[in-house]
Amino acid sequence: MTLYEPPAEPVPDESARYGTPGPRLSTDAPFYRGFLGALGVLLAIVLGWALREVQSVLVLVLVSVFLAVGLNPLVEAMIRRGLRRGWAVLVVAAGGLGVLALVLYVLIGAVGSQIGSLVDDAPHLIHDLRQHKSISHLDQRYHFLSAIENKLRDPNLLEKTFGGVFDVGLSVLGALLNTILIIVMTIYFLAALPMLKRTGYALVAASRRERVASLGDEILHRVGGYVIGAVLVALLAGTVTAVLTLSVGLGKYALPLALFVALLDLVPLVGSVTGAAAVTLIGFATSLHVGLICAIVYLIYEPLEGYVIYPRVMRSSVDVPEILTIVAVLLGGSLGGVVGALVALPIAATIQLLTREVWIRRQDTA
Repeated sequence: MTLYEPPAEPVPDESARYGTPGPRLSTDAPFYRGFLGALGVLLAIVLGWALREVQSVLVLVLVSVFLAVGLNPLVEAMIRRGLRRGWAVLVVAAGGLGVLALVLYVLIGAVGSQIGSLVDDAPHLIHDLRQHKSISHLDQRYHFLSAIENKLRDPNLLEKTFGGVFDVGLSVLGALLNTILIIVMTIYFLAALPMLKRTGYALVAASRRERVASLGDEILHRVGGYVIGAVLVALLAGTVTAVLTLSVGLGKYALPLALFVALLDLVPLVGSVTGAAAVTLIGFATSLHVGLICAIVYLIYEPLEGYVIYPRVMRSSVDVPEILTIVAVLLGGSLGGVVGALVALPIAATIQLLTREVWIRRQDTA
């Protein structure tokens, strides 16, 4: 044993083998901010591209959600009468499919034959239109009736219009598949609506969950009321058209024109005017006094529907003032076309409710 032991050699620090680590990179560094900004821009571009690619699917989902929310009041009414939700959804779905089958039967049967008759009579209608002095003067200037006649005489009109038998088959098949998808998704959303609501509300903080649930239920209630109200107004427009055409001697066109006007009337404001113009034009083609009667009836009914019936029905169902209803529909149609016009009023009702219950209340307590 020695009296002196040399000190132990220090163990080399492997972490400092290549030098002492420097300070962490500052989040205020220009490179760091620029890199994160570039990633954010790239992510926004990718998300925008993805949304554009799935736009058609999103439209189908939106239509299905609208139908499900619109049919939900019927399901809730049956539940209050003692039915379970599954049976209530089954009854509503069976009723909806029955209505769809009835519409298809009318389109394939009566409407198909009447539209065929309307197409066959088109040359005579154009000849009658030329007898009208004002329309004849416009045709001599713009030749729109001559262009219609030339297209009707073309033996390949159907092929040119629909792009051939193969394209027509693909279009019909695509429409059929979209219809089946909408029906399936609507039934699913209708059956799973309580679960979807609970899942959505569970994402909210517990302290605010009850209030968010109350506001969400009220929004869904207003959207359902909007769908039902729009259907009732469209049925009223179709009924008025059917009564008018039967009264003035256009009975053989009554069914297709009534369905045409009712379907167009689902598009707020613009659709009803388009349907009325089509019916009035056919009336003038039949005879001058029939056209005048149609014009007078629609000149009375269209302002009545657009500025009295439709806003009042929507105010009672979605609690939106008349002027806001008109402005919302006009803005929605300008920004998003038909889909924008359809969803404009529910969005306006939602914004109004949230503004009143959240923003204004917060301002009152500030």
